[in-house]
Amino acid sequence: MSTVLCVLYPDPQSGYPPVYARDEIPDVPWYLNGRQAPRPQGPLGFKPGELVGCVSGELGLRDYVEGLGHRFIVTSDKDGEQSEFEKYLPEAEVVISQPFWPAYLTKERIAKAPNLKLALTAGIGSDHVDLKAAAEAHITVAEVTGSNSVSVAEHTVMMVLSQVRNYLPAHGISTNGVWNIADCVERGYDVQGMKYGAVGAGRIGLAVLQRLKPFGMELHYHQRHPLDAETEKELGLTYHPDLESMIRDIDVVSLQIPLYPSTENMLNTEAFNMMKRGTYVINCGRAKLVDRDAVVDALRSGQIAGYAGDVWFPEPAPLDHPWRTMPFNGMTPHISGTTLSAQARYAAGTLDILQCYFERRPVCEEYLVVDGGNLAGVGAQSYELG
Repeated sequence: MSTVLCVLYPDPQSGYPPVYARDEIPDVPWYLNGRQAPRPQGPLGFKPGELVGCVSGELGLRDYVEGLGHRFIVTSDKDGEQSEFEKYLPEAEVVISQPFWPAYLTKERIAKAPNLKLALTAGIGSDHVDLKAAAEAHITVAEVTGSNSVSVAEHTVMMVLSQVRNYLPAHGISTNGVWNIADCVERGYDVQGMKYGAVGAGRIGLAVLQRLKPFGMELHYHQRHPLDAETEKELGLTYHPDLESMIRDIDVVSLQIPLYPSTENMLNTEAFNMMKRGTYVINCGRAKLVDRDAVVDALRSGQIAGYAGDVWFPEPAPLDHPWRTMPFNGMTPHISGTTLSAQARYAAGTLDILQCYFERRPVCEEYLVVDGGNLAGVGAQSYELG
């Protein structure tokens, strides 16, 4: 018998299950390298559109895991030496976590987990796992690549528009029962004609660029290698081989790259000072891509006009985290990739990976981050062992 330890975010405060706004969701597949992503065999264990990313939702996995005779433990208590996560980690063979409520698998925690064979991210982004320590311990790290890329892209577009149009302050004015139009529009602009700079044009970054093209923005991007010429021509993209050349003359900078040692704090005080005054910064990548306090200082000085994102460090963010109260922020909890639509896909992908693992079949190559003691699959393309 194996122990599968699953860390998910807490149930809604109003109780579970919630009252859903809709009775169904579209069945939208996702694609990996031009082919439809694998789907699990047999029943899902949930109805698509249900809230399965929380503790009571259990990703719909309980019947499957316990049907194999394994122990299935689900908790949201993940931090501290007395947490449920710490209690059951030494016996766990499989740990399932989410980027939205990460169970940080540090080097120290991996050392306490002699039975751990699979660290599975229900979603995309495995930087909450010490990948070097996992590789050295020959732990397989996998994530459901591509499952919620469009969800994050839509959230990013929403944040671009809400920041430039000054939506959140204007909404606050309307809910306060007043009609101060001048106060609403004193910081409101059109995005048409503005320059948008994507730091990263992978699945998410490219999806954002595709969605912003109809708005008439001038589209720029930076990453290690340029996209193919056909894509650049279709979207009217301008490639920048280095970050500095792009951010000096951009109106909206958006971060859509993985976090690893060489990208940590890539936007710091020096980088913000390179930008023209009034640039907007959007971060739906990872919080540590930017210097936390430099963001606050740049907003307060007016060097950047706004900062919006849904990624924090640590998560959940403490009550005194300065991003909660800094001016002109459009922060949300880490929710961009866990819509009910996205949950249907990443829960199905999680089941698919578990089925492969327990049936000793190869896991889809694109889902792998670390395997056989080294980076593999999406990990070889997107991460570093640092």
